[in-house]
Amino acid sequence: MIASHDGRPPRKPPSPQAKALPSRQVTAMRRSLLRWFRKHARPLPWRESNDFYRVWLSEIMLQQTQVETAVPYFRRFIRAFPSLQALAEAPLEQVLEYWSGLGYYRRARHLHQAAQIIVAECGGQFPRDWASVRALPGVGDYTARAILSIADNQPYAVLDGNVARVMARLLALRGNIRRAHFRRTVERQAQALLSRRHPGEFNQAVMEIGQTLCRLREPRCPQCPLRRWCRARRLGQTEAFPEPAPRRPAVRRHLALAVIPQDGRVLVVKGLDEGLTPDLWNFPSAFGSSPQQALRALRRKIGSVTNARLPLSQPVAEFRHNITYRSIRARVYLAKAEVRPPTRRASQHDAAADAGPLTADARWLTLGQLRRAALGQMARKAIQCLRDSPGANFAQLHLHFG
Repeated sequence: MIASHDGRPPRKPPSPQAKALPSRQVTAMRRSLLRWFRKHARPLPWRESNDFYRVWLSEIMLQQTQVETAVPYFRRFIRAFPSLQALAEAPLEQVLEYWSGLGYYRRARHLHQAAQIIVAECGGQFPRDWASVRALPGVGDYTARAILSIADNQPYAVLDGNVARVMARLLALRGNIRRAHFRRTVERQAQALLSRRHPGEFNQAVMEIGQTLCRLREPRCPQCPLRRWCRARRLGQTEAFPEPAPRRPAVRRHLALAVIPQDGRVLVVKGLDEGLTPDLWNFPSAFGSSPQQALRALRRKIGSVTNARLPLSQPVAEFRHNITYRSIRARVYLAKAEVRPPTRRASQHDAAADAGPLTADARWLTLGQLRRAALGQMARKAIQCLRDSPGANFAQLHLHFG
């Protein structure tokens, strides 16, 4: 059994004892759901097999990411790392490169760490017991249930936002997913409704309905296989269930970001600022409560990285970006480097490449290396803004990405 990565014993799955619906009705619902799913399920790449590795990878990617967004990343990732063993043996930076653009990079770090644990402690075989799966880094209750039900047909009902919405409307349940009583009620009802013969298909069917039919706004009730039993529809209040969860107020931040080209290369540093995206390459950046404060912090950061004072232009581009609860307004500056890039070609994965007086967490990258690097989303947006901004004279920066 794998020990929990945070030192605490994994929480046991909920007891599969809950019956609030008549047995005949439950049987009819299960049949209707499974029949609908087998006819209408989207042909997603991770559904091509029930291989543990593919199911696990897809569930991690789908945390905080829409299905349509995840599909191309999944295909690219599975080509680069076709097996759990290949993932475990790959350098973390390469894993992050293939994750780059998908966001929430802690998922990739946990995925890589978990693969190494499985290889070291389980002989490369994905564990099949609840406690060991739940103990893996990055695997919570929902993910453990989804993996075991889909890949191994174990009778665990899943609970995510889509499932909660379907169940809340089906049974006209008040509350929202952040309330413990609501979650416990939905868990019990979902477990009672779960097909014991086809739990994986059943879970995917409920999630599919939540994603494609029982949407937050403008649900497609006439096409839903559960419409005849849906209490919210009968009440004419479909969109009133579940109640909206309170949101954390957004914190507004300003970011100053510097693009520093020199001889066909550009300066990048590890991490954004304030501990964000520590494993990704970004252009030198700094936060502040105002544009002026962010610019002053950026000047200090550039000085600490290059050991030189570089003149910065006026802002050449602006864009907005959200990271969790942060609402960020970014300004892009240009600077001409007085620090000469190294003459030898640095390896893409050589974190200790010679960069003259640069600090260890900074590097000069060629354009080819920059395209392949594990680049943060803010840097990607800055590049796009420079390409779109006539005032930036992007072509003269020798940073054309074609």
